[in-house]
Amino acid sequence: MAKDTPLKPWRLDTLVVSSGRPDRVPGGPINTPIELSSIFHHGGEIAYARDSNATQESLEDILGDLEGGTARVFSSGMGAISAVIDSLAQNSKIVVPRDSYSGTRHLLTELASQGRIRWVGVDITDQENVLENCKDGDLLWIESPTNPLLNIANIAELCSIAHKLGAMAVVDNTFATPLVQRPLSLGADLVVHSATKYISGHSDVLGGAVITRDQEWVRKVTTRRSVGGAVLGAFEAFLLTRGIRTLALRIEKSQSNALLLARRLEGHDKVTRVRYPGLVSHPGHELAKAQMTGFGSIVSFELCGGESDAARDGAERLCSAVKLCTDATSLGGVETLLERRKRWDYEDFTPQGLIRVSLGIENIEDIWTDIESGLDQI
Repeated sequence: MAKDTPLKPWRLDTLVVSSGRPDRVPGGPINTPIELSSIFHHGGEIAYARDSNATQESLEDILGDLEGGTARVFSSGMGAISAVIDSLAQNSKIVVPRDSYSGTRHLLTELASQGRIRWVGVDITDQENVLENCKDGDLLWIESPTNPLLNIANIAELCSIAHKLGAMAVVDNTFATPLVQRPLSLGADLVVHSATKYISGHSDVLGGAVITRDQEWVRKVTTRRSVGGAVLGAFEAFLLTRGIRTLALRIEKSQSNALLLARRLEGHDKVTRVRYPGLVSHPGHELAKAQMTGFGSIVSFELCGGESDAARDGAERLCSAVKLCTDATSLGGVETLLERRKRWDYEDFTPQGLIRVSLGIENIEDIWTDIESGLDQI
């Protein structure tokens, strides 16, 4: 097991490198080895790899230090989300942003159809709307920035509203990462991540995480992981740990690229709206400045034409025309990805011509040349 050394006074960009290391012993490794064993001798803390292993615990130490809580990792982001939802009582009501991750809303729709839970979608930026729907709610699910419209929610205020009404608050912090936003310090009860994205950073492994300061919830999600089977393998834990070591550098570069791209898109005559909280024109700009240390690495923009077929076709044409950027779903890797989001189910709220860009770490001039060339072909 990685030792919980007194690293917390260090800054976050130091912790991504320093946390989760083995004890310092002469001749010992500086990285936690990949522990490829499914069974363990009796008499220790672990008997079976479905409960834990040392490589996994090293990753949990890092994520716990970064978010300021206790982490449990899962085999995917949906595994982490499911562990939280499955831990709720029968018929619990969940309040969730209308423009949130489609996988979350898909899961809630399936569970609601079985009579397991109730859920309602809200405008997460409208606190009165949230307040009204939380009056009989059990859990407020928050995304900020939201996916893919990049709306900004007042996390501290919303968590306070939920708690006053007897509901708990969960924040999906995948887009921001703990280097940009720390929801537990803003009042959230739990934080979830798709570790597949920025934590991995290399588009080569699936993973998820739940982090909390509530030890009863640590017990609940640990139990759900064990009995539900969404267990992260040792090799995947090693890859995620290796990926997170460069998180600070990747975020610094990709955020810089995002701001520069957003500013250039805002001046392009074929773009009608750019959604990026780093722009002064974004309605959540001041709030993002107050609760985040950056503005994230995702830019969404809309082509002229609104809901017309021309906007849809133009967006598809741009995505197929790029040569450096990649037309693919997901986000958070070292490469720049873009896609027309309304191609997917559960994206009914998304404008036809909206393109979501996950900025990578390439040279911004090359990224811009590629996207501008695509725009010229519309």
